[in-house]
Amino acid sequence: MPSIPFFLKEPKSKEETLIYLIYQYGGKRLKYSTGQKLLPKFWNSSNHRVKETKLFKDYGEFNALLDNIESCVNNTHRKLLNDGIEPTPDRLKVFLDELLQKNNTAEKNKQETLLEFIPQYIESSSKMFNTKKQYKTAYKQLLDYQIARKAPVCFDTIDLNFYDDFFKFLIERGYSNNSIGTIVKNVKVFMNEAVERGLTTNLQFKNKRFKVIEENTDAVYLTIEELKKILALDLTGNTRLDKVRDLFLIGCYTGLRFSDLIQLKDDNLIANGTQVKIRTAKTNEVVIIPLNSAVKSILTKYDGVPPQIISNQKMNAYLKELGQLAKLDNEVLMTSTKGGARKSESYKKHELVTVHTARRSFATNAYLGGVPTISIMKITGHRTEKSFMKYIKISQEDNANKLVNHPFFN
Repeated sequence: MPSIPFFLKEPKSKEETLIYLIYQYGGKRLKYSTGQKLLPKFWNSSNHRVKETKLFKDYGEFNALLDNIESCVNNTHRKLLNDGIEPTPDRLKVFLDELLQKNNTAEKNKQETLLEFIPQYIESSSKMFNTKKQYKTAYKQLLDYQIARKAPVCFDTIDLNFYDDFFKFLIERGYSNNSIGTIVKNVKVFMNEAVERGLTTNLQFKNKRFKVIEENTDAVYLTIEELKKILALDLTGNTRLDKVRDLFLIGCYTGLRFSDLIQLKDDNLIANGTQVKIRTAKTNEVVIIPLNSAVKSILTKYDGVPPQIISNQKMNAYLKELGQLAKLDNEVLMTSTKGGARKSESYKKHELVTVHTARRSFATNAYLGGVPTISIMKITGHRTEKSFMKYIKISQEDNANKLVNHPFFN
């Protein structure tokens, strides 16, 4: 981290003047008042510290204070980077105000607790990487809301007025309804955890109007015929896409999440290789899933150990390439509310395929294939049929085809 110079506001003054710091980093610049004052005659402009002189006996403590402020700036900069948050000058200033307790102490303690508690909670949480990533997004938005609205975000201010204005703030930032819902849900997680720990007694976040909005998405699934197209691809000589294809198909036929797919080993195979038994990473529950012939063939190909993929993100990119090779080119209209406006956009189906498409495809195809809903939910982990039915995606044609052989229609 760069050394931080301190400057006097009025270096030629005969009276005490404020001491400022100038922090320049990555093309950005923070000018910040330390709140400390000094007579200019006691200032050493060459090393940006108080002169070591008997005429000013407290020079040691004063310079130690400036050293502490410099350390606070560097540590805050580093912490924001580690949390995946861009250290803008405004964000640095918020944290410095809190760390250096520039405001009235009693009032300050109320205002700093929530924003200090959240990163500590995230760090100690045993949640999966993607969940923690969502937590950090919510934390970042709370921090930016405080800066933009010049309103303290603390335990006591999380009420319905905050909810309405925070909701408006997120719309102004162009977030979709579902993204806003996720952020609000995580604010409620933070507050609920704080209540459990006795850090606050504010329960306004439990009000029915402090709600998590949710909008049905148009996420795609792949039909059995489309999965067969992918399976039939000749990927000889293309090891990269061959491995992606095989791991994706295992997910499509078992419903396992990516976090579970990458930890599969041969000792997860039971009943003579006809079933897979695994304790899921997200829910810590044991699931047992029958394997169809396609999965058995793939596992045999790799001696029972599925191929390893570098990351979820890379696999998402490769899947779009795979879908293009399989000619998944039918047009899909995606509709969502973003920034308060309802918008529809058209995509080629292969552009929308992700790792999670596998799990959604499993649930939808199993449902259309007549597998009892409760049996599918045992595998996917959905706790209510209502949440499960939101998860699967079937068209009107799919629904009609499913019902055509039902006794009621015969």
